[in-house]
Amino acid sequence: MSLMGIDIGTTGCKAGLFSEEGRLLALAYREYPTLHRKPGWAELDSLQVITLIKESIAEAAACAAEDPVTALCVSAMGEAMTPVSESGDILGPAILSSDVRGGEYAGQLAGEMGQGPFYDINPNILAANYSLPKLLWLRDHETGLFDRVWKFLLWTDLVSFLFGGESGTSYSHANRTLLFDLKKEDWSDTLLGWADISRERLARVAPAGTITGTVAGRLAEELGLTRDTKIVLGGHDQCCNALGAGIIAGGKAICGIGTIECITPVFDHIPCYDAMRDARLSIEHHVLPDLYMSFIYNQSGVLLKWFRDVFATADQRLLPPDADIYDTLMREMPEGPTGMLVLPHFEPTGAPDYLPDSAGVIAGLHTDTPRGSILKAVIEGASFYFCESLQALQHVHADTSEFIATGGAAKSDALLQIKADIFGAPFVRLKNTECGAAGAAMLAGLAMGTYDSPDQAVAGFVERDRVFEPDSRNHERYQDLLGRYRRLYPSLRELLAEMSRDRVSGNGNTTG
Repeated sequence: MSLMGIDIGTTGCKAGLFSEEGRLLALAYREYPTLHRKPGWAELDSLQVITLIKESIAEAAACAAEDPVTALCVSAMGEAMTPVSESGDILGPAILSSDVRGGEYAGQLAGEMGQGPFYDINPNILAANYSLPKLLWLRDHETGLFDRVWKFLLWTDLVSFLFGGESGTSYSHANRTLLFDLKKEDWSDTLLGWADISRERLARVAPAGTITGTVAGRLAEELGLTRDTKIVLGGHDQCCNALGAGIIAGGKAICGIGTIECITPVFDHIPCYDAMRDARLSIEHHVLPDLYMSFIYNQSGVLLKWFRDVFATADQRLLPPDADIYDTLMREMPEGPTGMLVLPHFEPTGAPDYLPDSAGVIAGLHTDTPRGSILKAVIEGASFYFCESLQALQHVHADTSEFIATGGAAKSDALLQIKADIFGAPFVRLKNTECGAAGAAMLAGLAMGTYDSPDQAVAGFVERDRVFEPDSRNHERYQDLLGRYRRLYPSLRELLAEMSRDRVSGNGNTTG
């Protein structure tokens, strides 16, 4: 028998087929575009994404003829919600966290309730990134759509519902909406009342690992699954990443490097609210009981995708089908630090800054600057974003002496070495870097009783491959460059905010 983990990200989805012993049998991937109908907007065509999820499942399941899938489980991006009807019709797109809409409602909540009292219920820093501001924007700007919606579903909820199960959402995922009470482990009546949103319009909250149903018969045949395939409630992708990386106790941190890069420390208790709030850090449930996590995140893989599409369009057409364009481009990168600076604010930033009105910057260009140097500077800048926050994590007693690297980009030796050199800490690559899919499959196995404990699941799924130690000379040079990086945004803050406002209002260049 086999288990399937489905990882739904901002720019693509993966279906991983795993044996009960933890061996990856098949991995299918589909990429989808981010829609920008207006400057500053960022959406997914949910119907298209569901179609591609089904394609990836069918491709992976085709390798399971001798090992039928007993259960599937979803790891998914955090905040994007899809409006659906009771009959299962998708009524509109999913608005992504990087979308600028809704900031005024986060500000209104902060003004009326206060960040402190709000944090005591839902320990997040108020910003436009989350689900609630998007829902309130829809209520006031697309009232006809809002009123027709039966439920607004996160991606774990949506897949479960459309595949034949209940529309359940896990604690980790519910937390990303700003409507969840972390300590009560349920939707907050206080926050729902403030927003005037009925809990009936949201999925039922349940622990990750809950069985929500069985894949519907006709769909099971379409996907190459059996009619007995169970649907298991997954969770927020970074939480599933932690399980897939073997982080099942407090004291370690992972660095998930996908479309978004996220540094995630794990705690075996609820950290001190005051200290975490002062550091502008969130608190969220792990997908395992009695464990908690925090997140520092920002753009990463999406910047590499931008670089690929802007600087290497012709190269992609010329490469053989089995070649990786990123490997080709990274071979052009110079040795050592570039000396350039990239401000990774191409979209609104994530935690802890939550900047809605900045823009990306590439500083230090010359006529002899090759594209390999620009690519490496992009990777360096994306890493510099996290450096100050690492110090904040140390103040709340999070262990940042080593990072487990997960995600597709963790396969790159060059990228992990850059990060080790900048952070001054080892980066560990596992033999299976697709930890979101693996964590979801492990949850499926735990729900089905395949494993007696998380430790037993980890023993089969998780194996170290290589450790990337920091180069002390490069680290010292990066420390000097980091000092310049810290001066870059403050010196340009007002200009970048003005340019960002012009772009959103249509008074500036709206094409980039």
